[in-house]
Amino acid sequence: MKKTSTRLADGRELIYYDSRDDAVRSAQDHRPLPHSETLSELRHDPVRDEWVVVAAHRQGRIYHPPADECPLCPSRDGRLSEIPESDYEVVVFENRFPSLAAHPHPELVTAAPPNVIEPAAGRCEVVCFTPDHDASFADLTPQQVGTVLEAWTDRTAELSALPGVEQVFCFENRGEEIGVTLGHPHGQIYAYPFVTPRTERMIAAAAAHRRRTGRNLFEDQVEAERASGERVVVAGEHWTAFVPFAAHWPYEVHLYPNRRVRDLLALTDDERTEFTHVYLDLLQRFDLLFTPEESAGAVNRTPYIAAWHQAPTRHGAAGPHGSDELALHMELFTIRRTVGKLKFLAGSESGMDVFINDVAPENAARRLREVKP
Repeated sequence: MKKTSTRLADGRELIYYDSRDDAVRSAQDHRPLPHSETLSELRHDPVRDEWVVVAAHRQGRIYHPPADECPLCPSRDGRLSEIPESDYEVVVFENRFPSLAAHPHPELVTAAPPNVIEPAAGRCEVVCFTPDHDASFADLTPQQVGTVLEAWTDRTAELSALPGVEQVFCFENRGEEIGVTLGHPHGQIYAYPFVTPRTERMIAAAAAHRRRTGRNLFEDQVEAERASGERVVVAGEHWTAFVPFAAHWPYEVHLYPNRRVRDLLALTDDERTEFTHVYLDLLQRFDLLFTPEESAGAVNRTPYIAAWHQAPTRHGAAGPHGSDELALHMELFTIRRTVGKLKFLAGSESGMDVFINDVAPENAARRLREVKP
């Protein structure tokens, strides 16, 4: 993989990832872009003991532009975009409207106790998976997926080394139903200045499991699912994809390497190679979930969120009962529960964090096995 770093007109970093060593990336960004000001701040919720990012400047971000004005397409035919080159494989660049920023606005509102307010230091990046505006991640080749995986891994390493970064989160949102504002196939990466609430809960659960059993929670979970097979969707030599026993969403799949590792950096070449095939298989199954059999080859693309869970970057919580207990895994789920119907987070879910699932996990797994691409 060849990595080429450059700067956009307003100073943001842009990085090309190419599978070919002879790729030349020398185009410059000639847009008259002013340096953007980030007004983000962190506010602590003392009741939940959670941080909330307040990013009022994001109200003005680009929203559903027409395809010929897409900022994630290559710069072609005199139209300048966020990517100066006329073509690319995979591109990562600093978000123009970030929730977190390396240099947040220094002037913060004073908060009286028990409230706490801090600068929203961190980094938000955009990952463009392909130059093809009308494609989807599921349309990529295994080689292209491999380049994306290399980009995720490199960004995890680079962002983890930044001062103050506690957790790196790679993810993709697809579909307007999810809230995507740019249709071009892309994902994002957040470098948080704190450990997220979801990860804190997983660390606590793994520590409690270790105290009860002397074993690792995630290893036990993968072993149990592989032994049962009832909820397994894809079982490979190096990866296992299954619907969790207590799935929150109607169609939700967790993808684990069979060998527990803490982050993307720890994957072997064989694990990386198999991932490209298993992940494409899963995404294609998701697209077939709600596609009528009489569709004559047309695919009804399923809205989804694909989220990588990795251990925090720092070692303060490491040890037998800390973040070293966590296992790298991908969680893939859709908010669609059946054809033409979405799973809305209503009173119980939004008000009390108690999910009510409309589809039995065993039935969801069976359905996903049936729609083999």
